[in-house]
Amino acid sequence: MKWTGRFDGYHAAAFRKDLISGLIVGIIAIPLGMAFAIAAGVKPEYGIYTTIVAGILISLFGGSKFQIGGPTGAFIPILFAIVFQYGYENLLISGFLAGIILVLMGVFKLGALIKFIPRPVTIGFTAGIAVIIFSGQIANFLGLSGIKKHENFLPNMQEIMKHLTFTNIYSVITAGICLVVILLTPRFLPKVPGSLVGLVISSVVAGVFFKGDVATIGSSFGAIPSALPHFHFPEITWDRIETLIRPAFIIAMLGSIESLLSAVVADGMTGGRHNSNRELIGQGIANMVTPLFGGIPATGAIARTATNIKTGAFSPLSGIIHGIIVFLVLILFAPYASKIPLASMAPILMLVAWNMSERKEFAHLLKTKTSDSVVLLITFLLTVFTNLTTAVEIGLILSVILFVKRMSDMLMVAKVLPDPTAKHEKVKAHMVTEGHDCPQIGIYTIEGPLFFGAANMFEKSIMDTIHLRPKVLLLRMGKVPFLDTTGDSNLASLVKHFEKLGGMVLISGIQPQPLEVLKKTGLYTLIGAEHFFEHTGEAINFALFQLDFNKCLGCTHFAFRECTALSNRESQIKINNSN
Repeated sequence: MKWTGRFDGYHAAAFRKDLISGLIVGIIAIPLGMAFAIAAGVKPEYGIYTTIVAGILISLFGGSKFQIGGPTGAFIPILFAIVFQYGYENLLISGFLAGIILVLMGVFKLGALIKFIPRPVTIGFTAGIAVIIFSGQIANFLGLSGIKKHENFLPNMQEIMKHLTFTNIYSVITAGICLVVILLTPRFLPKVPGSLVGLVISSVVAGVFFKGDVATIGSSFGAIPSALPHFHFPEITWDRIETLIRPAFIIAMLGSIESLLSAVVADGMTGGRHNSNRELIGQGIANMVTPLFGGIPATGAIARTATNIKTGAFSPLSGIIHGIIVFLVLILFAPYASKIPLASMAPILMLVAWNMSERKEFAHLLKTKTSDSVVLLITFLLTVFTNLTTAVEIGLILSVILFVKRMSDMLMVAKVLPDPTAKHEKVKAHMVTEGHDCPQIGIYTIEGPLFFGAANMFEKSIMDTIHLRPKVLLLRMGKVPFLDTTGDSNLASLVKHFEKLGGMVLISGIQPQPLEVLKKTGLYTLIGAEHFFEHTGEAINFALFQLDFNKCLGCTHFAFRECTALSNRESQIKINNSN
């Protein structure tokens, strides 16, 4: 793994910058790590372990100079579903399998493919995740006790509605104080992390005035240990792999999207350029190692990465320092973290959900009222009301189907003839009429990709419009950018049909990619190299010499300028004598 460019020109002043950035981001990461873990249905310390181990490894092995890795909100629904269905031990295995998938994606250089995931799908499931995160914190914000956790959105909402009458006013006050402080801190103390300030102030208020009346991390999950857990390799069996491979794949896909998106944001802020495949390998290594220390899946965190850059980070060392800072806080202050009220954590996650909701992009896409709006809405609703795996799968499938439909709609097949009034007598569709259509030469302009979604329409369009069984079929393919084997097969069927009737097919202006396909499949040889022309005019001249001149006698269609002479026997004799 190359390190070129990651530490170029490193000096003492750069270390000071990395130290400050690492310290600030580390402090920000602590409450977020615990909050994400709790929301995912596991103990808060597992979020801290993830922040430490994954944060250090992603900075060490990743492909982005400023990436900060750790637990993120995007993972909450899928991790909660895994914990709910299979338990914590299987969550660790899922994370480990996801790490292997990420490494393989990086090794096989699939980093660029992530960019091809449709934007409506990513916005749809991101907005859906935001709704799930936000709604999942209502109970903690209101201090509702005895809430039974469900895997799906509606049962959770019904559970909250049943318990609304048991709202804890002390929890609401604690959460309200934290929320107000978080919102006001950027205005008055822009360089201080608002989530940390809100957490500390609301925790102190709750500890002094509402002691015993508000649920805390300690009372709900037990005391947070002051050390990393021992190395433990989970028991992986083939049955477990078969059960967990789908959620592992979703974790890997989400992790790759989130991390590469974060890396792109970092590039935009710094003018740098990340290595997407190396980033996937780094993410994979982190997700393979983190479960061995009890941590949950991790990825690049956009907000923390942006903070890292804004606070002056110079190299990946800032990310390593951020992990070390979190480790030191764990060692020194774990007992105090146990006293943090759950109500103080709720506003932090609610604001994370609000910020990640892509609400402006969501509204903009809905207003377009296109097929993308449909994909967006379906992905969003499936994320909220079913699960993330189903939403992503159906969103992607629907996107592919709609893309194929749009591409097939782009294919146009038009019968054309030369327009004598146009420059260079360019061929035009409006020149073809019932009384002005050559019985022996059929010229067709094809525009758009000739692939499996449109190939049948291409063949049918030509066959349905040919009534005179022409001797020569000229296909103008200069505007066909892409041809697949299905398109080639339909074209071959057309060629064989015409040859069976004693005719021939000419092709003009074909582009390199379709031509290469025809050569590979053998259709180029079947048509004949001499029947391919660079320009339509050359092809028409060739076609005119293939005519049955006897059929031209008395013809009144006059499709070509040569037709006037060819329809008259005396003129034909003169032409033949001159040849």
